[in-house]
Amino acid sequence: MEASSSGITNGKTKVFHPEGGVDLQGYQLDMQILPDGPKSDVDFSEILNAIQEMAKDVNILFDELEAVNSPCKDDDSLLHPGNLTSTSDDASRLEAGGETVPEKNKSNGLYFRDGRCRIDYILVYRKSNPQTEKREVFERNIRAEGLHMEKESSLINSDIIFVKLHAPWEVLGRYAEQMNVRMPFRIDKQISRFRRWLPKKPMRLDKETLPDLEENDCYTAPFSQQRIHHFIIHNKDTFFNNATRSRIVHHILQRIKYEEGKNKIGLNRLLTNGSYEAAFPLHEGSYRSKNSIRTHGAVNHRHLLYECWASWGVWYKYQPLDLVRRYFGEKIGLYFAWLGWYTGMLFPAAFIGLFVFLYGVITLDHCQVSKEVCQATDIIMCPVCDKYCPFMRLSDSCVYAKVTHLFDNGATVFFAVFMAVWATVFLEFWKRRRAVIAYDWDLIDWEEEEEEIRPQFEAKYSKKERMNPISGKPEPYQAFADKCSRLIVSASGIFFMICVVIAAVFGIVIYRVVTVSTFAAFKWALIRNNSQVATTGTAVCINFCIIMLLNVLYEKVALLLTNLEQPRTESEWENSFTLKMFLFQFVNLNSSTFYIAFFLGRFTGHPGAYLRLINRWRLEECHPSGCLIDLCMQMGIIMVLKQTWNNFMELGYPLIQNWWTRRKVRQEHGPERKVSFPQWEKDYNLQPMNAYGLFDEYLEMILQFGFTTIFVAAFPLAPLLALLNNIIEIRLDAYKFVTQWRRPLASRAKDIGIWYGILEGIGILSVITNAFVIAITSDFIPRLVYAYKYGPCAGQGEAGQKCMVGYVNASLSVFRISDFENRSEPESDGSEFSGTPLKYCRYRDYRDPPHSLVPYGYTLQFWHVLAARLAFIIVFEHLVFCIKHLISYLIPDLPKDLRDRMRREKYLIQEMMYEAELERLQKERKERKKNGKAHHNEWP
Repeated sequence: MEASSSGITNGKTKVFHPEGGVDLQGYQLDMQILPDGPKSDVDFSEILNAIQEMAKDVNILFDELEAVNSPCKDDDSLLHPGNLTSTSDDASRLEAGGETVPEKNKSNGLYFRDGRCRIDYILVYRKSNPQTEKREVFERNIRAEGLHMEKESSLINSDIIFVKLHAPWEVLGRYAEQMNVRMPFRIDKQISRFRRWLPKKPMRLDKETLPDLEENDCYTAPFSQQRIHHFIIHNKDTFFNNATRSRIVHHILQRIKYEEGKNKIGLNRLLTNGSYEAAFPLHEGSYRSKNSIRTHGAVNHRHLLYECWASWGVWYKYQPLDLVRRYFGEKIGLYFAWLGWYTGMLFPAAFIGLFVFLYGVITLDHCQVSKEVCQATDIIMCPVCDKYCPFMRLSDSCVYAKVTHLFDNGATVFFAVFMAVWATVFLEFWKRRRAVIAYDWDLIDWEEEEEEIRPQFEAKYSKKERMNPISGKPEPYQAFADKCSRLIVSASGIFFMICVVIAAVFGIVIYRVVTVSTFAAFKWALIRNNSQVATTGTAVCINFCIIMLLNVLYEKVALLLTNLEQPRTESEWENSFTLKMFLFQFVNLNSSTFYIAFFLGRFTGHPGAYLRLINRWRLEECHPSGCLIDLCMQMGIIMVLKQTWNNFMELGYPLIQNWWTRRKVRQEHGPERKVSFPQWEKDYNLQPMNAYGLFDEYLEMILQFGFTTIFVAAFPLAPLLALLNNIIEIRLDAYKFVTQWRRPLASRAKDIGIWYGILEGIGILSVITNAFVIAITSDFIPRLVYAYKYGPCAGQGEAGQKCMVGYVNASLSVFRISDFENRSEPESDGSEFSGTPLKYCRYRDYRDPPHSLVPYGYTLQFWHVLAARLAFIIVFEHLVFCIKHLISYLIPDLPKDLRDRMRREKYLIQEMMYEAELERLQKERKERKKNGKAHHNEWP
């Protein structure tokens, strides 16, 4: 009898025999046993040392299973009994039910015409396509691999042909073994004494959300045809689930030739050259049912996902990640696991941000600065632009001063520190969460296969070859000089595109400095009196439009530059493209925000000596209440508009496309034909998944993470907006995957890839930017310096609201109106305020009055504030970075219970191997005694 369990690692195979023996393939244990010697004569230390040496290389996850008849979480028997559709109809039902069930299978579009062979994959092409010869060779080789094939013309367009593929059991078993597909495994009776010590692997599911699923322990091992009787196989038709079957078929199609030549293989190339229009696995039927899932159970897994995950009515419940992983694969399952984890971690950040905002609301009436601004009716501010801008009372900006206090108050610094620490905690705990998911999904020991070389790389460098150090086979080789030159050209392209973004920001700056005068001379009093706010609002909207237009250009440029680099493998291509797209999008989205935060109003000069753009346009000044209000408006408008636009494009565009397709079908064939469409026809009319897979989904969330952390000190409500958006985003993405998109190919992955490194980089950048926002953009430092050095409480060590009396007057400098330049002199003389022309006006700065020895020179308070700002940046950054590193050090990557479970498994595996080897040796000894065979060259 063959082995009862096996594990394949590094080419070594371990086999357990039911009698207790162990075959160690690849290891020779030079041991002989005396036929009549006592049991104590055997040197067990030698056996144990050999087994331990072998165990270092053989790493198999061999665990306890429930009874043989208990189902695994990957088995279709998890669906509600009595409501199983063609997704789980097995051969025994077909035989028992005669032709009743096959007739049902024939009509639902999930099986071949005979109703017995399940459709595992669909290829689509047009008869009018000229690539007939390539398709014929490809399809002939498909049959040679053992796949079954059936063709069907479209009911809508007879030119469209659907090629249905089915993988029989023999093909599935052969390739599942090659791909190391892990399947449910049975434990021997000899090992059953370890049952109570083996750690459990429960399938964590929400029982309220998934009432028809059971919680089962499922233990797996790499599939092997030689040890097939040791796997839990209730039915060969349902042993491999639909996602696994499709993945195996896709693996086969990627290695089939369509022309003679080593480069003429693979389905991807046929899709690229237009031989086939589409290739996709089928959904498991309709996602809707006339009957309630509570009373009649789920019709299929797609219906179950829709009711328990993609439906808007379950937005408040946990995601059924195991079910998502079963239907869409580990890669998509990990994305939704990360998105759910990110959304859950946003709750404390949103709560603290809302608390900071509410703290500003509560303390608004007690804010001395806001009171002084609102009561400053006698303080006349200088015009904020040339000619057309009038003089204005400081009290006119009372509303803006109060709004600024809502975001810029005493709790802002605490919130900035909290968000920097939150970003670190989020990433560290995600690593722990990912480790648990990888363990539960059997991804701990999974390694990606040696990637194939990209066809474009092969075609470019096929004349130069060298030996692959891993496979030992010749492969195309890219010279170092060629690679460096391509990287330099690519980097130059990236730099040029960043310059394009800076040019766009420069255009926005010109727009702001030009239109502020236009709005100041506007006929409507509402716009004329709020010219700066109107300028900021329209500039943000125009900036958003430019962002969306440049995004289209960035994608094309990123593709061009990435292809120019000629990456060797698909993962290298994907990482390079991801970095470029993220860099372009990040700079495009945040460049204007950086300008407003750190440059707006910083280099304008002072009245009488303004700095000008191209010696013509006067640079824009901050609002009299400060620059933070502009940054808040920029953050709020961009976040709301971008998230709204993204949600529309993600769901609205596919909905409109699918609705238009259905409308055309109804017009041409009548509404009654809709019901008769087979599943492959329905799926073909759905939208394909994005060409770059989950790239767009991750990019949207990563950019949102940047908005949530980088300038959060200026906009504490950003985490709350992100949380509300993500609660919608999860169900929106789920609805899109289940109902609007073709079923993506299930693929495996251990983590979120390069995105984790990008998240860490954003976390570091957020510390720096928040330090500068607090120190430079907000008035926190000037107020602190005034309270401790220049206010009523100077030298007393206090900094309450009573210590801020007189701050507004101290933060404003005096300018003599007669010192205005001719092109800056306002049309109004200010007589509307006091009846006589104004002689002086005020502006935000720390400068000496015009009658001093050095008119308009910097005061001592300016240098104190500057020194305090620099000191705050240094202290804040070092403190937060120390806290971040301390947290990273204190939080281990693996949870203690998971680490103990993995160590326990390894220990028990060694114990089992030792016991099994010992029993085999004892049995051989007994057999030799029985047969009377003696051996003289044996161990003493």
